[in-house]
Amino acid sequence: MAAIVPNRRVRKTPFTPGVEAEGVKGYTVYNHTLLATVFESVEADAAHLKQHVQVWDVSCERQVQIKGPDALQLMKMLSPRDLDRMQADQCYYVPIVDHNGGMLNDPVAIKLADDHYWLSVADGDLWQFVLGIVIALGLNVEITEPDVFPLAVQGPKANDLMARIFGDGVRDINFFRYKRLAFEDTSFVVARSGWSKQGGFEIYVEGADYGMPLWNTLFANGRDLNVRAGCPNGIERIESGLLSFGSDMRRENTPYECGLARFCNSPLDYIGKPALLDQAANGPPRQIRPLVIDGAIGPCTESWPLRADGRQVGQVASAAYSPEFGVNVAIGMVDRSHWDPGTRIEVMTEHGMRWSEVQETFWR
Repeated sequence: MAAIVPNRRVRKTPFTPGVEAEGVKGYTVYNHTLLATVFESVEADAAHLKQHVQVWDVSCERQVQIKGPDALQLMKMLSPRDLDRMQADQCYYVPIVDHNGGMLNDPVAIKLADDHYWLSVADGDLWQFVLGIVIALGLNVEITEPDVFPLAVQGPKANDLMARIFGDGVRDINFFRYKRLAFEDTSFVVARSGWSKQGGFEIYVEGADYGMPLWNTLFANGRDLNVRAGCPNGIERIESGLLSFGSDMRRENTPYECGLARFCNSPLDYIGKPALLDQAANGPPRQIRPLVIDGAIGPCTESWPLRADGRQVGQVASAAYSPEFGVNVAIGMVDRSHWDPGTRIEVMTEHGMRWSEVQETFWR
């Protein structure tokens, strides 16, 4: 594959020098920003993540800043999730849908104040949608992209490494909560969150000049913990059932189809609510399911149709071999007629037809 060339449209990050020095072997582009995909190998990176601690440059999780007197009003319009009880030190997973109920993004919202929020977005130019609503309704709120660059610290030893940098108070941060903690002459929002099930934190680094000092400090204090550079791992995230917007779910899917019904609890008339009323009452016609796929499959770089009785009954967009569980794990969007656990379905891969079986739960 040809190299990805950074330019003004494909941005480096404040941590790119550190990522390069740690031997990155591949990148993808996410929110117009470089995102590492592998260091040693996907399999070795997954095994290390499950045992030790990794530092991930996830600056590609760009922030949409919503600030002003009408910020909360706008937030309540954007998401099906009830935001009334969200506290000032809290992070919320907030699906955002269009007027037809289709998924536009699934950011994490960080509440900094009653009139100040960040949306830490998945891949997609969500700020354009948000800005359009503000202009159309004349809301008193500013939409900007702040100078914020998330850095994730993930793995079972994350607590120990973070405590060395930010103090033992970091251990008291509950899941999807944050504290503002001191670093050098500034402070950062530090949240217990991240795109793995191994535990860890995301540090919202305000100011590019602090990027490499923080990176170097983490590595200098973590060598005895076997700290390494890492990145979101395809094997571990599929085992964990962590969905990838743009792959496992797209605009043609609703939150109910993505298994996100618990986040559709707003009593207000948010954008897209009328279109979702039928699925709210009767369930979706298709839904995300964990699958095991037989045989050798190779990488899943495009969606694989799921077929039964001569017709398509879904698709697989993410699949990988799990060395830990000894099977090919996959995430599929499966029609209601075939989503029951134990159902066998044909998977049409570029490597040939393979049999798959719907599972009861994900592996983590």
